[in-house]
Amino acid sequence: MAGPCSARLQGDVAAFTAALRTLVNNPQFSDVMFVVGREQQKVFAHRCVLACRCQAFRGMLGQAPVGSQDSSSSVPPQGPFILGNVQPEVFLAVIEFLYTNSVTLNSHILCVKFIKDTLSVEQVCEALQAAVTYGQVDLQQHCLAFIEGCTAAVVRTQGFRELSDVVLARVLRSDRLAVDELDLVQAVREWAHVSSAVLERPVPEVAALPVRELRLPLLAPSELVTLESYNQQDLLIPVESIAAAWRAHALRKGSGVPSRLCCPRRGTRPRDHHRHLEPHAK
Repeated sequence: MAGPCSARLQGDVAAFTAALRTLVNNPQFSDVMFVVGREQQKVFAHRCVLACRCQAFRGMLGQAPVGSQDSSSSVPPQGPFILGNVQPEVFLAVIEFLYTNSVTLNSHILCVKFIKDTLSVEQVCEALQAAVTYGQVDLQQHCLAFIEGCTAAVVRTQGFRELSDVVLARVLRSDRLAVDELDLVQAVREWAHVSSAVLERPVPEVAALPVRELRLPLLAPSELVTLESYNQQDLLIPVESIAAAWRAHALRKGSGVPSRLCCPRRGTRPRDHHRHLEPHAK
């Protein structure tokens, strides 16, 4: 850190940018290669630049090589990384922007397109979190649709456990999640314990918002009994919410419960009592 009597030397920004531009798609000193598009165009890059400038690349470059026996290896994969669905000109424009912080084309649109084209189960939650943070509505919708298509796999990722409570609640409002409610409750419980440890706040406090979106009336009586047992340990779910689910069973209807909580999701396994939740159920 500079002392009170020191001076900062500011170099020529234009010259610095021009120097970095010479590294774009330059095989000299490159340590990672991509094969892009149907044309299978080779693009050379430097993993340290990509990883420090872009979360999507950091996730991609940190993954273990396919077929690796040691997933914990500190040696990063060298590629080539195959990006068959990405247009080479789009990819090169993104690379140029990451190296130089400028590009002739609309870099924002290109970066969003690149994220869409390279979404994966492991990275989609991170992309959704960023899209919400920066107000990118179109990217939010794209990420949510991706999550809806492979929910069971997504909820097991580290990215899911690192979602904010606001973003997780937004995901849980979807009727199209391809996962059963019992599995979703367990995923939220794991998320809550991670968030509690990171934020140093009680489980019920960090989970207050997402838990409101869990559709407990969809669970069978035996599942509710088990849920109550687990809930005594961490108080994840308010007692009132569990009581409302029991009430729906006792009355054989969803009255007194918000209609959205009685609506089966796309991945909900059918239970005998679901027919009693009509007209709330689809």
